[in-house]
Amino acid sequence: MRYNRVSFSRRGLLKSSALGVGAAVLGGPLVVRASAATTDANRKVSLAVVGCGGQGRSDMSELLANGANLVALCDPDADQIEKARQTAAGKGGAEAKGFEDYRKLLDAASSYDAVLIATPDHWHAPLCQAFMKAGKHVYCEKPLTHSVAEARALRELARSSKVVTQMGNQGSASVSLRRCIEIIQAGALGQIREIYEWGIGCTAREGRAEGEDPIPAGFNWDLWVGPSAMGPFKKDVYHPAAWRGWFDFGNGGLADFCCHSINLPMRALDLGYPERLVTNIDKSGRQPPDKPAVEFHFPARGTLAPVKLYWQGNGMPPAAVLAPVAEVHKDKNGGVLIVGEKGCIHSSHWNTDATIRLEGEPRLTDVLLHPATKSIPQSLPRSKGHGREWLDACRGEGRTFSDFDVGGKLTEIGLTAVLAIRTGRALDWDGERMEAANAPEAARLVRTEFRKKWLV
Repeated sequence: MRYNRVSFSRRGLLKSSALGVGAAVLGGPLVVRASAATTDANRKVSLAVVGCGGQGRSDMSELLANGANLVALCDPDADQIEKARQTAAGKGGAEAKGFEDYRKLLDAASSYDAVLIATPDHWHAPLCQAFMKAGKHVYCEKPLTHSVAEARALRELARSSKVVTQMGNQGSASVSLRRCIEIIQAGALGQIREIYEWGIGCTAREGRAEGEDPIPAGFNWDLWVGPSAMGPFKKDVYHPAAWRGWFDFGNGGLADFCCHSINLPMRALDLGYPERLVTNIDKSGRQPPDKPAVEFHFPARGTLAPVKLYWQGNGMPPAAVLAPVAEVHKDKNGGVLIVGEKGCIHSSHWNTDATIRLEGEPRLTDVLLHPATKSIPQSLPRSKGHGREWLDACRGEGRTFSDFDVGGKLTEIGLTAVLAIRTGRALDWDGERMEAANAPEAARLVRTEFRKKWLV
C-alpha cells in the first residue's frame, strides 16, 4: 500500500465525503429513545450489584468512585459477595446487604434505583429483562446477551422502556473513539472497504467437562447454571472466570470482544447486519494460518461501499496490510485496522489510543493530534467516563452513548459470526428475520432454550 501526500481542508473533506452519516451516531437509531424514569438529580443513585466476580467488582468500583451508593450485592457464591464487600469497604458499601437469589433482590426493589449486571453471559438477558420490567436502570456487561434473539428482544424492550440502559463496552466513552468517528465520517479516509481485527481468539467448547467435584460450601451451583442445561460441577473449569470457554455459558473470545472491536466501525460506517459470514475454523477449532477465522460481509449503505471485516482470530492480516501500521504492530497485541482509499486508522481492541496515517505521511499520528484533520469539527459529546455517563443519565442529566439498542446491535453482529463457527459453514444471513436461508440448522442456536427453574 503506497501513499501520496494529499492536502486536506475542512471544506474539502466535507464536500468530498461519501461518508456523511454523522447523524447516525446520535441522531438515528443509536440513541436512547425513551426518557428515563430518573432519580432525583440531587441525591446519589442507589445501586445493587448482581454478579460480584472480578469484572463486577471493577465496574462497581468505578460507579462508587462516581458517586453511586451501594446498597445490595447479589451472587450465588457467598465468597464472591464477601470479596465485593471488601472491595467496597471505605467507599460507602461495606454494609451492603447480601442476596444469593436475584428474585429476593427483586422483592426488595424499593431499596435501590439501579442495577449493575456482571454475571456470566447466559444470565444477562433474563436478569436485564427482570430488572427493567421492575423499573430499574440497568448497566450490563458485554456482550449484552448469549443469543441473537435475546439481543433483539432487549433492544425492543429498551425502546419501549423508560429506564436508562448501558452496556459495558467502556471504550465507548473514549475521546479517541469519538474523534475517529468524526474523522471517518468527514471523509478523511475516503471509501472504506476493509477492516481487520487481530489478536483475539474466537471459539469455545461444546458440551461439558468430564467428571464431577464436590460443590463448595456457600456456592449455589444450580442457581449459577440457571437457565442453561444442568450438569455436574467441576472445580476451576467454569467458575470463577473460566465459563467463557464453554458455549453453554459464553461464546468465546469473538463474542467477548465484538462489542469492543466492532464498536468503532459500526458507528463510523453505519454498518447494519452482515449479509454473509464465512468461517475458516473447523469443528475441532483449527484455523488455517493464512486465513481469517471469520469474514463479515456488510452490504453497501447508500453511497457507502460494501465492507469486509476480517476477524483474524489466531492468524494475522497480510504483511502488505500491516505495513502502514508496522510501528504499532510491533509494540501492541493487535487491534482494529480500518483501511480506506486515502489512509488508515489503527485502534486498540477497546477503541482507545487510535492512530492515523494519511496518504504520503511517513508515520502514524495520534488521532487527537493529527494536523491534517484538526479542522474537522467536533460533532459528538465528550465523556467523563462510561460509568459516569450512565449515572448522570439515571439522574436525568444527558444520555448514555451505548444503550441497549446500540449494545444489542453490536451483540447481534458478533453472535452471527458465532453461529457460523458453531454450524461450521458460511451463512447467507437475513438480519431482520434472524435466519440463514442456506443453513436451517443454525436456527436452534439463534434462540436459547431456557431451563425455567430459576426464572421469574
